[in-house]
Amino acid sequence: MFDELLIPFQYDYMLRAMGISALVGAVAGLLSCYVVLKGWSLMGDALSHAIVPGVVVAWLAGLPFAAGAFASGMLAALVMAWLRDRTPIREDAVIGVVFTGFFGLGLFLMSIYPSNVRLRTIVFGNVLGIADEDIVQMAIIAVVVLGALALRGRDLMLSLFDPTQLVVAGGSPARMRILLLVLLAATAVAGLQAVGAVLVIGMLVTPGATAYLLTDSFGRMAGLAAGIGAGTGLLGAYASYFLDGSTGGSIVALQAALFVVVLVLAPKHGILASRRAAKVAAA
Repeated sequence: MFDELLIPFQYDYMLRAMGISALVGAVAGLLSCYVVLKGWSLMGDALSHAIVPGVVVAWLAGLPFAAGAFASGMLAALVMAWLRDRTPIREDAVIGVVFTGFFGLGLFLMSIYPSNVRLRTIVFGNVLGIADEDIVQMAIIAVVVLGALALRGRDLMLSLFDPTQLVVAGGSPARMRILLLVLLAATAVAGLQAVGAVLVIGMLVTPGATAYLLTDSFGRMAGLAAGIGAGTGLLGAYASYFLDGSTGGSIVALQAALFVVVLVLAPKHGILASRRAAKVAAA
């Protein structure tokens, strides 16, 4: 029985899938803290869908998929910012219109060129069939995102909690907003092969939301979120071998299940803890 549990570790493609899923999960989990605290869950969803047409255009032009995806994500972000500043439409409506428009355009282009099977994996992911050049690409993106957070993480935090202090210190909230958008787009590109454009938003939100329920310290929240992202990435990929199901689906479903457990049982912010506190207050 124990030997059967070790079978996935005997295959190179499974080792690669578990390693890449853990790496992307850790980076996305760390970034999800900023997304959750800034209330940008819908923005992350928009960027993860908006990169699809860029992938198709990049393939048609013979360019790397990552370049097209990143360019498309940033274009969508700029369009959303332009519309938000020049129309009375609420930001959530602007985001919804732009990301559905970009995603619809991507699906339309994919339907015109159905012979390229790899394009279909952009929507749902295919980490089990990841190529060597994609692994290098994802590793580079992960290093760049982690480096940016290491260098400007404090300024990003100030932009979330105390933008006035950031200005006094010589920083710019607008630049931090742009930086966060760039990092979101880059991480969405890295998550394409792991879970696909449809599910990458789960990796960009759920770990941070789960960690938020467990601590009031940003440092601990970041560590927990990165650990949750890496752990669920590895375990989800591992479990998908025995379940014979979607790797991306397994990862995101595992993250969602963990969130539900924490939501109920978290010692301070969980549902049961809140009920106990309410009973004590009423007594």
